[in-house]
Amino acid sequence: PKSSAPQLLLLHSNRFQEMGTGHTAKKPGARSKNKQFKRSLWLCRRDKDIDQIHDEIEKSKETGKPIEFKYDDELPGGGQFYCIETAKHFADAKSLADHKKTKTYKRRVKNLQKEKYGQDVAEWAAGMSKESLPPAHAT
Repeated sequence: PKSSAPQLLLLHSNRFQEMGTGHTAKKPGARSKNKQFKRSLWLCRRDKDIDQIHDEIEKSKETGKPIEFKYDDELPGGGQFYCIETAKHFADAKSLADHKKTKTYKRRVKNLQKEKYGQDVAEWAAGMSKESLPPAHAT
């Protein structure tokens, strides 16, 4: 006679497991060489670029209003604790103050102090600038 109890499988560590319900999650590091997985995660974790932050700061100087957010339950801390330089939200004032002591924050501030790149700099770097060379043959 067949029993209604699930069949059990003896594992090496003397633990029982039902057949057909194995470990479904991937092992840590199993996706380390999966290029498509890396591409899908790259964009969602990406920070704002420096030129985007420059634009936000310039816009706030033009209008004369600081960058502020209305209360939003979706954002950490309701969106009230925002770091302009790194474009990140924080849960409370203490975590924002701690963030401003970190190396990543200081590095971003240093990069923001540099002059913003423009189209003329990009053309110069690509070798598209017009140089005034001396004549090849002096007559």
